[in-house]
Amino acid sequence: MTYAYDPEIAPWLSMLPSGPVTDFQELRTRCEEAVRGGLPSYEPDIAVIKRDVTVPGSHGSPDVTIRAYAPAEPDGLLPGLLFIHGGGFIMGSVEQFDATATRIAAEVGAVVVSVEYRLAPEDPFPAGLEDCYAALAWTAKSASELGIDPDRLGIAGESAGGGLAAAVALLARDRSGPALCFQYLGVPELDDRLQTPSMRAYDDVPLWNSRATQVSWDCYLGDGRRGTADVSAYAAPARADDLTGLPPAFITACQYDPFRDEDIDYAKRLAQADVPTELVLYPGVLHGGLIPESAVGKRVLAEMLSALRRGLGA
Repeated sequence: MTYAYDPEIAPWLSMLPSGPVTDFQELRTRCEEAVRGGLPSYEPDIAVIKRDVTVPGSHGSPDVTIRAYAPAEPDGLLPGLLFIHGGGFIMGSVEQFDATATRIAAEVGAVVVSVEYRLAPEDPFPAGLEDCYAALAWTAKSASELGIDPDRLGIAGESAGGGLAAAVALLARDRSGPALCFQYLGVPELDDRLQTPSMRAYDDVPLWNSRATQVSWDCYLGDGRRGTADVSAYAAPARADDLTGLPPAFITACQYDPFRDEDIDYAKRLAQADVPTELVLYPGVLHGGLIPESAVGKRVLAEMLSALRRGLGA
C-alpha cells in the first residue's frame, strides 16, 4: 500500500528493516542491525551519576540488574522513575537506551532506574514482568538511599517496555505494591489478539509491522497461546477488565504503527475508568516517531520530557 508518510522520514525508509519475518532470530538480527552504530548520543549539561546494581528478584526469580541514574548535585529529594526499555519483549537492553535514561535524569531532574529484564523466548512471560516489578519494589524500598521522594514515584516504557510498564502498574495496584503517581506509555504493545484495524492493515510498513508483532507475542507467550482465552491481562494489559485505581497516564500513538488503535483504545478506557489520561497521536510516522532529527521526532522527545515533568511533579 501507499502511505502518506511525513516527508522528513521518507529518505530514511529504504534504510529500515522491512518485509515479512519468520522467526525471532531473524527479527532480532534485523533490528539489531538497524541500531548498530546508530545508538543516540547524549551529553548532559549537568553531571549524572550512573551505577549498576543487582537487586533481589521477586517470588524466587533470579536477581535483576538495574542501572540507576541521578543528577550529581540534587536539590533535595527528587522524583523517581522506573524506566523499561523496548524491543518487542525479545531484544533491547539498558545500554541501548542509556542515552534516553540519562536525558530523563538530567532534563527532568529525576532518579531513573532502568531495568535489565529477562527476554523472551528464552524467558517467556511472566519472567520479564516479574523482573520489572522486582526493580520497582527495590526502588520504592530504597527511596531514601536513592534520594527519591516516595510520593513521586512513576513508571515509563517504550513499545514492549510501554506494555510492561502498563502491566507493572496493574500488578502494583493488585498486589498493593508501591504507589505510583504516573505512568508514561510510549507506543505501548498491549494486545496479543491482533484484531484492531491498524494491526490488520500495517503488515508491510518498515521497521515494525503486524508480522513482527506476531513473532513478538509468540515468543513472549509461547507458541499457540497468542489470542487464546487464557492470556493474562498482566501479559496483555488491553485484556484488563478493570482499569480503575491506576495512576495518571500519558500515552503516545503513531499513525502508521500497528499498535496505534490498541493504544488509542487503552487511553480511552483509562479515561472512562476516571484515570486522568493524555493521548497524543503523531501523524505520518512509523512506530515511535523514529527519526530523532525530524520535527516529529523532536516533538516526541520534547513531549515525553514535558509529560514526565508534569506527571512526576518535577
